Amino acid sequence: MLVTGNIDELKALIRAHRADGRKISLVPTMGYLHEGHLRLVDLAKERSDIVVMSIFVNPTQFGLKEDFQRYPRDIPRDLKLADGRGVHIIFSPEVETMYPGGTPLSFVDIHRLTDSLCGASRPGHFRGVLTVVAKLLHIVEPDIAVFGRKDIQQLVVIERMARELDFPVEIVGAPTVRERDGLAISSRNIYLSRAERAEAVHLYQALLKGRELIRGGERAARRITSAMEKVLAGPATRIDYLSAVNYLDLQPIEVLREKGIVALAAFVGSTRLIDNFIVEFTDGEPSFSI
Repeated sequence: MLVTGNIDELKALIRAHRADGRKISLVPTMGYLHEGHLRLVDLAKERSDIVVMSIFVNPTQFGLKEDFQRYPRDIPRDLKLADGRGVHIIFSPEVETMYPGGTPLSFVDIHRLTDSLCGASRPGHFRGVLTVVAKLLHIVEPDIAVFGRKDIQQLVVIERMARELDFPVEIVGAPTVRERDGLAISSRNIYLSRAERAEAVHLYQALLKGRELIRGGERAARRITSAMEKVLAGPATRIDYLSAVNYLDLQPIEVLREKGIVALAAFVGSTRLIDNFIVEFTDGEPSFSI
């Protein structure tokens, strides 16, 4: 596995692989790798010859009161895990490499899709996400880029950006990876106390309740989310949002008929966690990605 933080060196490595006819994939991460990230690598390996993983904690996607400095980092551990999973190239730049001269003046932004869900409570977050992803896509020029469906709003806005700005890349969404009890794997799970960790599984249980109601014929979004709210109740839990939205534009919907997302975010203690399921309908019958 080759490791570099230099953009020119990375481009030279990729040019050499392309000259040999190899297909390139990109797995963008902020490091502190876990099984969820490594499953993205597995999928990338199935779809390409060379896997490039970026490890970069991107400051432009953190708000003023968010945890940029506290965000977990362990590069030696990350490199060992990535190497063991078969990553070919690690791109781990310094902030000054990605943003020379300090905070950039040029950003990529998207309208409407960021008005709801995490975008409503984290102003500026997706502007930072889209900007760094656009830079990575420009630097690496991958054939495919793999993102997890746990961050569903991120996946949808990146899909839209790539399509509308004509990036020559296939955006691939990978299934959410979960602990044995259903809690979605996240780097932020390490912040949970033992009691909070036990309560955090209510997020997954709430999703199961929503799925159960839809399978039973319920289509009214408010009745579905109201039932899910009851499952989420707990002494350490505070709901940020719990919404049903259309997949294409992430706007709230009243009745589930087409491809939609039921998404939630909640603080368990001081740790903010997200989760979701996607529901599609074929001849009125629902199918789920959860």
